[in-house]
Amino acid sequence: MENARYNKALEATQLTELAAQTELIRCIFGNPFRPVAFDPAWRTDTAVALARQMYESREFSALPILADALQDAGCDNEDVLNHCREPGTHVRGCWVVDLVLGKV
Repeated sequence: MENARYNKALEATQLTELAAQTELIRCIFGNPFRPVAFDPAWRTDTAVALARQMYESREFSALPILADALQDAGCDNEDVLNHCREPGTHVRGCWVVDLVLGKV
């Protein structure tokens, strides 16, 4: 009985860790099966300033604001806009931030 509880707890911990790792991979790489053609016109002063601030501070709470700035610049790519607006963990190396900064 004790082993069964331990195994269930271990499985739950592993699933939680796997979900966290998957979220990080998606933030860094996006969807490899749907690459985004980033229009340089979306790289406005406002978008670049927001992306640079997030990149340097490693604080990504302004991603929804970046989505608005990109949309104002003409971005209509749902993958880009949805990624910026989705809740969850975002990290340095975020594929959208890197695209705005020209790192990719």
